[in-house]
Amino acid sequence: METTDAKMTVRAVDRALDILLCFIDEQELTLTEIAQRVSLNKSTVYRLLGSLEGRGFLTRDTVTEKYHLGFRVWQISANYPQQGDIGTVLLPEMTRLRDEIGETISLYVRNENERVRIQAVESQETIRRVAPIGAHMPLAVGASSKVLVAYAPPDAQLRVLNDPAWPKAVDKGVYMDQLQEIRRNGYATSSEEREEGAAAVSVPLFNVRGEMVAALSVSGPSNRLTSEKMAQNAPLVMEAARRMGNMLQ
Repeated sequence: METTDAKMTVRAVDRALDILLCFIDEQELTLTEIAQRVSLNKSTVYRLLGSLEGRGFLTRDTVTEKYHLGFRVWQISANYPQQGDIGTVLLPEMTRLRDEIGETISLYVRNENERVRIQAVESQETIRRVAPIGAHMPLAVGASSKVLVAYAPPDAQLRVLNDPAWPKAVDKGVYMDQLQEIRRNGYATSSEEREEGAAAVSVPLFNVRGEMVAALSVSGPSNRLTSEKMAQNAPLVMEAARRMGNMLQ
């Protein structure tokens, strides 16, 4: 009985966390929208929302009936240890690279079979690549995705390639050939692979111990970031990654 109760408790915690994770990409959501995202019936979600709202993790707008993150989330985030946060440590160098190249600079890490943008400095151009922090993206396409996979351990590469969500349109053989080329060249490029009109060049970021900790990316409109322009920018991005890596233990 205790084992059953423990499983139910853990499942409730998992479900509550899944609800909170819905707000990574959205500021406000209705009960119906949340239920659809976590694949649970509305009565179950309603009870969980009540608990999260009662503890201050969510707030419900009484007019729109939409939920958004509550004050408890901001209290917790205020105590996040920024000293070891690479996104905070590298922000000045990322800004320096943005000013040098003129395009949006992003920092990505691999989270299982996705990449997550943990820091970004947007271009000051009128037409620019908007880079929301916290965005999750697939690893099958995109320059940063391929960098993260190219320098990942073999077992991690296999998990990515065997992911049931792998898009059928992406040939795995061609993809593996691209990973080898990235390791030879030290950088990756992409043009309109994930998003129409967008291009990017990305390089691996290694700490002082030689461990890859992130992918550093320059992205922008494909009509500005042509193949020739990305090839010109690649050495600048690689040099910036070297400087940044020397800042990381």
